[in-house]
Amino acid sequence: MLQEFKAFIMKGNLLDLAVAVVIGAAFKTIVTSLVKDVLM
Repeated sequence: MLQEFKAFIMKGNLLDLAVAVVIGAAFKTIVTSLVKDVLM
């Protein structure tokens, strides 16, 4: 199982997923603060 996991990481899928999660979280924060500034 560990070797399969290593192969999965080496493909870069995990890195793509991590980048997508970070961008999504940052985008959500930006949108939330923007909405608060506009509405307040």
